[in-house]
Amino acid sequence: MASDTKTVIAEAIARVLAEVPALINLKLIFALELRSKGDVQHYRVELPGPKIEKLVPDDARIRVEVQRPVFNEMAEKGTLKAWHAAYDRGDLKASGNEQILKLIAQVVGRQEERARTRKARQPSAGN
Repeated sequence: MASDTKTVIAEAIARVLAEVPALINLKLIFALELRSKGDVQHYRVELPGPKIEKLVPDDARIRVEVQRPVFNEMAEKGTLKAWHAAYDRGDLKASGNEQILKLIAQVVGRQEERARTRKARQPSAGN
C-alpha cells in the first residue's frame, strides 16, 4: 500500500509541475502528512525527482498537511486552481520556512495570472 501511495504522490507532484513549469528545478525537501481517521502517514518528499520515502523527515523545510480523502481526490484530478482553492479553504495547510512559502506562492500566482491572460485572449467560438 505504501508504494501505491508513493505513486499517487508522484503523480500529484507531476500534475502540479506540468501546470507550473517554473517549479520543476526547485530544490526542496518537504514533509507530507496524510491524515485520515485516527491515522497519520508521514512522507519525506525530495524535489527535483521526486524521491519519496515513508518516514518523518528531520530535514524538511516545509510541512504540508492534508486530509487523505482530499489528497486522493486532488491527486487524481486536481488542477492548480483546485489545489489553490483547497489551500484557501484550509483543506491543505503548509508551514515552515516563510521565504520558501512566499516564493512558491509568488510563482504559482504568476502562473495563474498567465493562465487567466491566455484564457481572456482566446477568441470566443461565436466570433
